Amino acid sequence: MAQSSFSNSDLASPRQNRYLEPSVFWSIRQGFPRWLAMAIAATSLAVPLILWAIASYAGWVPPMFLPTPTAVLQAGIDMLTQDNLIMDVLVSCGRVLGGFLFAAIIGVPMGIAMGTFYSMESLFAPIVGTVRYMPVTAFVPLIVIWVGLGEEAKILIVFLGVVLYNAIMVADAVKFIPNEMINVAYTLGANRRDVLFKVIVPATFPSVLDTLRVNISGAWNFLVIAELVAAQSGLGFKIIQAQRFLQTEKVLFCIALIGAIGLLIDYSLKWLSRQLTPWADQTR
Repeated sequence: MAQSSFSNSDLASPRQNRYLEPSVFWSIRQGFPRWLAMAIAATSLAVPLILWAIASYAGWVPPMFLPTPTAVLQAGIDMLTQDNLIMDVLVSCGRVLGGFLFAAIIGVPMGIAMGTFYSMESLFAPIVGTVRYMPVTAFVPLIVIWVGLGEEAKILIVFLGVVLYNAIMVADAVKFIPNEMINVAYTLGANRRDVLFKVIVPATFPSVLDTLRVNISGAWNFLVIAELVAAQSGLGFKIIQAQRFLQTEKVLFCIALIGAIGLLIDYSLKWLSRQLTPWADQTR
């Protein structure tokens, strides 16, 4: 009988040889039941709300510091019916849209240029790398001096808070494009313009949408900062106004409203990304 060429030491243990056991929760980047995903998401929202309700209704925390969910909901209804909250929401959304739109128009092309051309990276990287560590709040006094207290100041604060992060994240996305794609384009007779607009820009577009989706949350953060400074309308103004009179329930409602608006924007941009770049969604 022919002797086997495998020794006992060459044979893996049964634990190493068995097939990977199926797992619903811990499968790596594989399918996941939609109903289960929705149930987990609902649980992640319900648990903090339940803990909040227990702590507030039981009186463990004074109402001035943690009002009950009922009080917060009633405060929201009062603001909607008496304080013209809808107009404040529209004003804040307009400021975010204005500042973020300008930040995208300037930041995205800058990022593509930095990621594509070493000359542009050498030009912009020192400035971007220095200014992005400077807190935007430190520029608020200068912005007020330069452009006054009008809408321009608030839009400029949102713009400055987001534009450099748009540029940096887009530049990093461009650098992840494989060089083989560019070399193949050159081999097929493409010139630099073709490579830029027919290879780099389309390949980067899904990451650009993801960058905008991530950074719009920062736009809302800077908007609240802008509206805390000499504003007469907006959700940030409502928050600081309620804080002055210790109306914690109104503060919490405005914060929750900003979170709800942000969640709606996030899912809207996700949907838009799937519609515009369906090929990218298959690889994520």
